[in-house]
Amino acid sequence: MRAVLFLISGLLLCGQSVAECLTRGTGDLGIVIERAAGSLQVLDTTAHATLFRVEGLGDLSHASAVYSRDGRYAFVFGRDGGLTKVDILCGKIINRVVQGGNSIGGAISQNGQLIAVSNYDPGGVKIFSANDLSLVADIPATQVTDRDGNLRGSKTVGLVDTTGQRFVVSLYDSGEAWVIDMHNPASPQIQRYTGIGSLPYDALITPDGRYYISGLFGQDGLALLDLWHPENPPRLILENYGHGEQKLPVYKMPHLEGWAIAGDRAFLPAVGRHEVLIVRRQDWMESGRIKVHGQPVFVMARPDGRQVWVNFAFPDNDTIQVIDTETLTIVKTLQTGKGTLHMEFTPRGEEVWISVRDLDEVQVYDTATLSLIHRLPVDKPSGIFFTSRAHQTGL
Repeated sequence: MRAVLFLISGLLLCGQSVAECLTRGTGDLGIVIERAAGSLQVLDTTAHATLFRVEGLGDLSHASAVYSRDGRYAFVFGRDGGLTKVDILCGKIINRVVQGGNSIGGAISQNGQLIAVSNYDPGGVKIFSANDLSLVADIPATQVTDRDGNLRGSKTVGLVDTTGQRFVVSLYDSGEAWVIDMHNPASPQIQRYTGIGSLPYDALITPDGRYYISGLFGQDGLALLDLWHPENPPRLILENYGHGEQKLPVYKMPHLEGWAIAGDRAFLPAVGRHEVLIVRRQDWMESGRIKVHGQPVFVMARPDGRQVWVNFAFPDNDTIQVIDTETLTIVKTLQTGKGTLHMEFTPRGEEVWISVRDLDEVQVYDTATLSLIHRLPVDKPSGIFFTSRAHQTGL
């Protein structure tokens, strides 16, 4: 039956892909990555339908995306170093460049004119014109010595946009954070912060663009940089949050972009532990912990901050738990299916869309009733990205 559904869906999508471009707004559209096929589907969140399927995007095993300011173009970052500009109203690729050997994500500038990409290989950050993907700046990373004694550029991770035409990025191997000012694209200005902590592996920025927080794989704690006061060095927060506890093997690193900011609290995944940490935003001190089903990967707040939804690393990646942010209790445990990888809320939070890789589907839940209301067939789905991200700092 599933094969028949995919065949029918494929025929419909093929018919739509050669149709004329749609004439409509993009505010309720989005994309879902088909990681194994190197393709994506363009989604209509109001109709719970697929509009187009776009192929030829390369290795999407760790893909992410950002949007142009008008929400028409998705810029997709592939693991193979590919940067692809997709027109979601036409369901087609506008341009594609392979800018590196192993890419881990990117960001779009405050004015929407620049696309920055961070790289594992060859390291560093490259910045492109959002118009035609021409190279604007190539910023090499700090050189480090690898296991074979060879010099190479540090991996760059946790790349985000912030206010003032700036990008912020962490350097995994050299333990740094950089603020890249692109007011003058021909001459980027870089403020380097060294010694921020051991092995920063990902990062987030608060919705107001003030605080940049790097997760540290090499030690307990996080590095916090106050971008309103760049004269101050980063400081370590939540130091030794796991002190004295037996550490578990880490099956998958948390994705920090999904950390939940809800009111005056932040809800953060504890690395290698079956816990969500509760942190006061006033002083970034821990105020509590919530025991959860497994090792959290994404800890995401509904747009109004009333709920936090959590998914988990293997072998517990068939479950979602919902936390009430007022009572700090788990109010629902959902059995979504193996390979539950990513979640995305509709702009006002009435629904959450969840990718379930091993079932080849995206599930849609009503966040008021916590009930499943729709299933959409998708080939090995992973990341889901709605156009509302176009108007959010750091997404």
